Amino acid sequence: MSMTDPVGDFLTRIRNGQQARKKQITAPASKLKSAIAQVLKDEGYIAGFETVEAGAGKKTLAVTLKYYDNKPVIERIDRISKPSLRVYKASGELPTVLGGLGIAIISTPNGVVTDKAARAAGQGGEVLCIVA
Repeated sequence: MSMTDPVGDFLTRIRNGQQARKKQITAPASKLKSAIAQVLKDEGYIAGFETVEAGAGKKTLAVTLKYYDNKPVIERIDRISKPSLRVYKASGELPTVLGGLGIAIISTPNGVVTDKAARAAGQGGEVLCIVA
């Protein structure tokens, strides 16, 4: 069975892993998922991630989840742009999550960055997800 939304599946695995208090989750690896994981790590939402060879030339992304006072650091992680309805915004229209306390992850021509970095660079792009 083919997967129609790999990024949505990745975010759901993170959400479900934190709900189940897992230390680490795994997902099929891709460049986009690695870029999203890098942004989450840089912003302090996950402890780390690594790409693991899973045999037969397939790679798996292992994400180490982060908790504070026995509660998940990520309270909310939602997919915005979906395969059925892509959401593109100009730099001035990028969403602000929780008044700046959360982040929106944006795919720009210069890579995957946060909404703050995209605004600072004066670039818009596809709004992949929001994290709070």
